[in-house]
Amino acid sequence: MPPHPPSKSARATIPSSTGASPRSSSSGRYRESTLGVLGLLVAFRIVNALTLRTFFQPDEFFQSLEPAWQLAFGQDSNAWITWEWRTQLRSSLHPEVFAGVYFVAAKLATLCGLNLPSRAELFIAAPRVAQAISAALLDHYTWKLAGRVYGRGSRTAFTTLALSICSPWQWFCSTRTLSNCVETTLTAIACYYWPCHWLDGRLNSGPATRDRNAREFNLKQITDEDEDVDNLGPLSQLRLSLLLAAFACILRPTNSLIWLATSIPSLWRVSSRKRYIIVREILFCGLAIVCIASVRANRKFPSLVTHIQLPPTDDARSGVLACSVLSDRIYYQVWTLPPLRFLYFNIAQSLAVFYGKNRPDYYLTEGLPLLLTTALPFAIVGTWQTLRGHAVRRSSASSAPDEDSVAHTILSRLAWTSLFMTLSLSLISHKEVRFLYPVLPFLHVISAGPLSSFLAPPLSLSRRVILSLALLFNLLIAGYASQVHQRGVIDVLSYLRHKHEARIADARLSATTIGFLMPCHSTPWRSHLVHPGIDAWALTCEPPLDVPLSERASYLDEADQFYKGLGPVPWLKKYMDDTKSMKGSRSGMHWASQDAKLKGGDRRPWPQNVVFFEQLEPKIRHVLKDTGYRECWRGFNTHFHDDWRRKGDVVVWCND
Repeated sequence: MPPHPPSKSARATIPSSTGASPRSSSSGRYRESTLGVLGLLVAFRIVNALTLRTFFQPDEFFQSLEPAWQLAFGQDSNAWITWEWRTQLRSSLHPEVFAGVYFVAAKLATLCGLNLPSRAELFIAAPRVAQAISAALLDHYTWKLAGRVYGRGSRTAFTTLALSICSPWQWFCSTRTLSNCVETTLTAIACYYWPCHWLDGRLNSGPATRDRNAREFNLKQITDEDEDVDNLGPLSQLRLSLLLAAFACILRPTNSLIWLATSIPSLWRVSSRKRYIIVREILFCGLAIVCIASVRANRKFPSLVTHIQLPPTDDARSGVLACSVLSDRIYYQVWTLPPLRFLYFNIAQSLAVFYGKNRPDYYLTEGLPLLLTTALPFAIVGTWQTLRGHAVRRSSASSAPDEDSVAHTILSRLAWTSLFMTLSLSLISHKEVRFLYPVLPFLHVISAGPLSSFLAPPLSLSRRVILSLALLFNLLIAGYASQVHQRGVIDVLSYLRHKHEARIADARLSATTIGFLMPCHSTPWRSHLVHPGIDAWALTCEPPLDVPLSERASYLDEADQFYKGLGPVPWLKKYMDDTKSMKGSRSGMHWASQDAKLKGGDRRPWPQNVVFFEQLEPKIRHVLKDTGYRECWRGFNTHFHDDWRRKGDVVVWCND
């Protein structure tokens, strides 16, 4: 009988005549190429981040950069800390990252001796560059995840990368400092390292695979297919995936929906021993992060740790959520679990509805089209084919039956997870497109198969025209959203900051006072004002935390009182100083705008600069006629807006 051919893993270890195996040489070239791609992606996303000129969501600043600014520069830095942080609804892990970025930027500015304007520009650019690295990792691991499905280095995997790079949503959103962006990156990386090839039970049947199964149970073998996952063994893959998933769930508790859809089918199909291993690793990962947090806390906050007398980490029993307990204990100085409080406030107390309600089909009719734009038809076709059980088209170099089985398992899991996440979030009244962002990498992987088939050579003229029009459409949307729509609320802060710097340079008054008569959180705050000499206040919109459910329908926050309750003119006459006696004096601190005494009739002094949207100009002109105020800046904001209060240009009136 002829000898049996060597097994696949054995073939991978046969040395070549040069002393290196063909497999290791190929893997080395692949790793070099992936590093090159990552470097290009980082450069691309840094350009993306530094060229953004528009406003998207207040959380980009108020849920990350404002608490980070306070962490880096102290309680007296005039950062705007919103109600979520005062009620312990947010994890401190996200702003701590940017606090570290600000700390490094401050040291670099001092070391280089930067002047005031250059120092401010560095503080504005530093968080963007940090987030650009996260966005590049998202592109990179979306491509690598596609490589696990379609074959690494395959044309379909590169089609997935092209979808991510050419996505208008990615250009518009991925480099913003939203927790959703970091959540999406962590989710993509964690899904890439999720060890589907041993968690999904395909190696558990048949006597022919008994020996191989035994090696898999030991979880120590690094097999040929493991090299597709950065040469990590199954156990290391699982640990890394769980760690990243834990961080994502802590940042955004709704991310747990993704891992329910991913892990439950795996737990259902694996053996009891592997089920035990998964549970064991979940506990291990939670305790490991607690230890890391303890070391970090003792290095960064030694006096604080001593002051609050933290218990030893061996007492932590909070499972995966334990990774944020110590960090939040240091930040809030009380023991708290922000993910649980987040769910309680937003679901049990229905406070999320205070910020808007959407119809049940919002994610299907608006959310997914905004996320995918021209990729939407291919995502629909790809999802349908996957759920129908169509075979995955892989490259000719990766066509082993076992690998095809893994590829189909991964792709079907991505499709079911995307559907489950979309339908689950549709049950919540308050909806935003960014809440669905974590499934976008999955949808790009799913879309790549049909798109690659559509673009398969020879490419007809009609398909070339369709491709050109789709790219042009994406370019126009990305350009308009990132350079035009809602740029005035960013530009006005540059004007005010430069004006303050000019006053300092001319040795005039060192303080600049500003009042924002806009809907709350219409502009960034200290992250763009930067200078401590800029003293500003704005209308607030605190939710009805202590108001009974029966009375919330009639509740009006300060911004609502200004626009709907009293109206702009009566509100200004009631809460601002008499215009006849106004002076260009320093206004009250921002915290005065949150003082309950204001509702009792206390008055603010008029600031040197009043900022408002153009639609409010007739009323401002009526109140400030015959005073020293004049228009000193006007900037285009947007051609359209769904909020009537934010229509028109951004205008600044000055009384210097």
